[in-house]
Amino acid sequence: MKKITAKDLMVPLDEYATVSKDATLADAIIALERAQQAFDHTKYRHRAILVLDDINRPVGKISQIDALKALEPKYMDIQGETGSSSFRHFSRMFLNSMIDHYRLFDGTLEDFRKIATKISAGDFMHTLSADECLDEDATLDEAIHILIMGRQQSLLVTRESEIVGVLRLTDVFSAVFQSLAASSGK
Repeated sequence: MKKITAKDLMVPLDEYATVSKDATLADAIIALERAQQAFDHTKYRHRAILVLDDINRPVGKISQIDALKALEPKYMDIQGETGSSSFRHFSRMFLNSMIDHYRLFDGTLEDFRKIATKISAGDFMHTLSADECLDEDATLDEAIHILIMGRQQSLLVTRESEIVGVLRLTDVFSAVFQSLAASSGK
């Protein structure tokens, strides 16, 4: 694992779905769809969109969960500013009762399509932090450790201080388990 580096497995930034901070959620979804269509179909599909500042540097990320939560602002009332959830240990019945109590997603798909055209990516994106970055020369074992301990779906790969790609958990998982499968087939 010490021979494989982050740059060996990363998706280059220019192959990743990106939008500006001023883009709408609808724009972000369209960008994700386009990136998925253009991406190598033998690999896992993208699951996030990078948000760029005025000089095209990534400053945020929109995950699938972020996009769904953006459609229903009542989740801010439930989870607060941090978005963390302490509901993992509650029963399904209690969680379902929250849907009724808060009237979550109480609208048509057309209502949510309209909402998506009005929400700015900068308003609901996850702001990037140094904890989500990894140097391009970092080894696979270091990347795995950071992904596990940070419970991350991806890390931003940097060259000096510039973000050059995205190291996705799916690609790390695939590299490790393809290697294990190949070695156990001997």
